[in-house]
Amino acid sequence: MNRTDLLAWLTCGNEDELEILWQRADQVRQRYVGSDVHLRGLIEISNICSRVCGYCGINAANTALERYRMQSDEILECAREAYGYGYGSIVIQAGEDPGITKEWMSSLIRNIKEETGLAITLSLGERSGDELHAWKEAGADRYLLRFETSNRRLYDLIHPSLPGIVSDRIELLRRLRDMGYEIGSGIMIGIPGQTYDDLADDIEMFRSLDLDMIGVGPYIPHQATPLGASGAVHTVAECHQVPNTEAMTYKVVALTRLVCPLANIPSTTALATLNTASGREKGLNRGANILMPNMTPRKYRALYEIYPAKVCIDETAAECRSCMSHRILSIGRSIGQGRGDSPNRTRVA
Repeated sequence: MNRTDLLAWLTCGNEDELEILWQRADQVRQRYVGSDVHLRGLIEISNICSRVCGYCGINAANTALERYRMQSDEILECAREAYGYGYGSIVIQAGEDPGITKEWMSSLIRNIKEETGLAITLSLGERSGDELHAWKEAGADRYLLRFETSNRRLYDLIHPSLPGIVSDRIELLRRLRDMGYEIGSGIMIGIPGQTYDDLADDIEMFRSLDLDMIGVGPYIPHQATPLGASGAVHTVAECHQVPNTEAMTYKVVALTRLVCPLANIPSTTALATLNTASGREKGLNRGANILMPNMTPRKYRALYEIYPAKVCIDETAAECRSCMSHRILSIGRSIGQGRGDSPNRTRVA
């Protein structure tokens, strides 16, 4: 799959031709990662964030948002529940919360490992090398850090750095790989100012970074963000602007599977937000092999509003598990067992 092919598929609007893409992605998924769909229990532990990212509803400038940080015992209980459901992995996610210290997180990781043995993915933003090393030593297995766009100019506009610190997520991903983490990243699709060439660059960046996990989802505007309130921060001609649609998201999922056949690829909650009835299933049928049932206690879920109208905020963890399992079985796929390590990682281990 070369750049010309990527651009041709990204701009394709012919449904019959796209059906060929869906079938190819599904065949490659079956060949390289099989029919299992692995479930990752998602725990959104804090919506406190020090950043003012232009697209994210929990950005520091959103003073209307009620902030929370879960206690260690609450998080540990969620991990126990995930283990009881048979999940092999959890994802601990938060904003860039300075209250999540190296010592506190290290202790939490050790306790989760001792009690459950679950694989642990951290998604805590840009952290210091000292923190990341400590968390790996404590037992964290994976780190998820989305670079959102490989267009540096666009990235700087939507993701301002902290004072005195230059944000470079692509370099940080390489450092995380060197530390021994299984690394995951991803992008938003349809950011105002994002072109088809940018999107092709993003997919090629997935390949260059040799990612183990890749999550892609549509840009969904949030009115309490700089980007959502003001519109485009980087204007391009309409004919070059990538749409933030369900169809475009499926294209990127499928092309990502063809370019990175061994990666774990989720059918994301953002995709389900665009199509509550069947978005997850279509994502799974077009290259994805991961779902992330939400384990966050209901009293916190609505407060982790990185974009509006998120699905499943009123469900219990048990209801979310039942729903996800039904969706997997309804399309003839099987529920994965164990940790669900990336075949890309086990290939090179």
